[in-house]
Amino acid sequence: MNLFYQPAIPDGVLHLNDDESRHAVKVLRMQVGDLLNLTDGKGTFYNAIVTVADARKCTFTIQQTTSTPARPYSIAIAIAPTKNIDRMEWLVEKAVEVGVEQIYFMLCKNSERKTINHERLEKIAVSAMKQSGQFRLPVIHEIKPFTEVVSLSAQQKFICYVDSSNPHLLKTQAKQNQHYLVLIGPEGDFRSDELELANQNGFLKVSLGPTRLRTETAALTACQTLNFINL
Repeated sequence: MNLFYQPAIPDGVLHLNDDESRHAVKVLRMQVGDLLNLTDGKGTFYNAIVTVADARKCTFTIQQTTSTPARPYSIAIAIAPTKNIDRMEWLVEKAVEVGVEQIYFMLCKNSERKTINHERLEKIAVSAMKQSGQFRLPVIHEIKPFTEVVSLSAQQKFICYVDSSNPHLLKTQAKQNQHYLVLIGPEGDFRSDELELANQNGFLKVSLGPTRLRTETAALTACQTLNFINL
């Protein structure tokens, strides 16, 4: 199924944007009367019919609307972006495919990168949502200071830290049907004062397993772990 994205359908916008129009008309060769499958990224799926097959502004009319409920749990991953931004782009794509509600990028004292291309990461998230057949677009946040991220609220808050003496595993500490927030540090890991601040804000220090993982691998592992325990 080819899924198209138009976030403004609830506001009465019944046409695709330039890129989506071009793909529908030029690539898929859609014509007037063809079925169009759309989502607004807010949980609603639309069956529509093409009314104007214009590669610059493909318009449609809605035939049927189906709402999908939000999951009984939610996952927010906060990660210090790597120097190689390709690794963060990979993470956004895979985390969206697996299932995530929010991705935060944070500035830590050992951060290798202080900026992100937010618009590009959002486009990657949209593409991954459509490819995986989902109807809710995760929120990709602009980069924020670590001190701001640790003040966020959640029912269960975890900070992943490489520590051989750490007895807590994420898979055993996480409970089902919770709103989770997981912090993933930079390649140089968190500083001791950051760990202390996280502890003061209710974060539990956890391990993802016996091996040392790269930043993006750790984030995806945490995301997948929380999804698995809620199956």
